Amino acid sequence: MKLGFVSAILDGWTFEETLDVAAAMGYRCVEVACWPRGKAERRYAGVSHIDVENLGAAEAAAVLAACKAKGVEISSLGYYPNPMDGDPAKREANIAHLKMVIAASAKLGVGRVTTFIGRDQTKTVEENLELFRQIWPPIIAYAESLGVQVAIENCPMLFGRDQWPGGQNLAVSPRIWRQMFEIIPSRFFGLNFDPSHFVWQRMDYLRPLYEFKDRLFHVHFKDIKLFPEKLNEVGSLAYPLEYMSPKLPGLGDVNWAKFISALTDIGYDGPVCIEVEDRAFEGSREKILESLRVSKKYMEQFGF
Repeated sequence: MKLGFVSAILDGWTFEETLDVAAAMGYRCVEVACWPRGKAERRYAGVSHIDVENLGAAEAAAVLAACKAKGVEISSLGYYPNPMDGDPAKREANIAHLKMVIAASAKLGVGRVTTFIGRDQTKTVEENLELFRQIWPPIIAYAESLGVQVAIENCPMLFGRDQWPGGQNLAVSPRIWRQMFEIIPSRFFGLNFDPSHFVWQRMDYLRPLYEFKDRLFHVHFKDIKLFPEKLNEVGSLAYPLEYMSPKLPGLGDVNWAKFISALTDIGYDGPVCIEVEDRAFEGSREKILESLRVSKKYMEQFGF
């Protein structure tokens, strides 16, 4: 496995500076954020370290040369919009940019994009599966034609009132994954698995690795800390951020020894990227850099 990090935390750094950080700390790869330019709709969105809209041959060559010079690979191009947004205009724009990210991944020889399925948060799961049936087969067919894997993260995108009531990502459980893979059996369609999302939903985050090992394209290392006293106060139907908080690996409730052991059990040898969303390590460039140093040091006990 190759340890990297998600570049979205380095907002304000250039692509070259991001590679410098990775190389200096001993990371082997980076998931590169590729959002469109403009105002971000949420935290960690809107960051773009590669401008896929203007990625010509010269620009692609410069990206690859920088990676070679620093000895750091690109694990994936990351873009996490809502391709099934209830607003048709937003949906169309999100899909258009996602296709540009897919094309850029092919041009750079990365061969992988990490993203969300999306969801119309006002509709039921059943209605969203029908929407998925309409929207996603052409996207995956396009990616497959370019030899690019599409890895879907299992984040429910349900944290506060903005995503209420249904959340903004459909791909949240093994049952739904089976339905999605039945609709789109392409081997270029798979998962970007983050165990922390199953922790706060109180789900088994080890067992799915064994069932879906052939669909596991990319992994996020992020932790979650549950606060039982807060959960007892507000209940599980409250906004999730009222009773949990994202943390650096080792500072939450994920059992990383068991999780990494399970990855070795299934023979996973792909990228594993630290995703920093810990508010305790925000507020300054030095704190952000410290989050990556602390995460790397913690993972070194497992051979990274």
